[in-house]
Amino acid sequence: MAESKQLLHFVFGGELKRTDEIEFTDLKKLDFVGMYPNFAEAKKAWRAKAQETVDKAQIRYFVVHIHRLMDPDEEHDH
Repeated sequence: MAESKQLLHFVFGGELKRTDEIEFTDLKKLDFVGMYPNFAEAKKAWRAKAQETVDKAQIRYFVVHIHRLMDPDEEHDH
């Protein structure tokens, strides 16, 4: 079985100042969930954290495609 190429994704979140823009209330309180080798695993982690905070409208979690930042000219399939 061929091993798939590692495409790093970072999941993090925190409390936003307003729900209509991405600006955090306190950068020191960001929740760094983790780094994942592919989008599927990152999405699972994101979904779990988002579900935990579903009743807190100001809390948002994000998936950052780190592999795109590291190699912006490369085309990546998820």
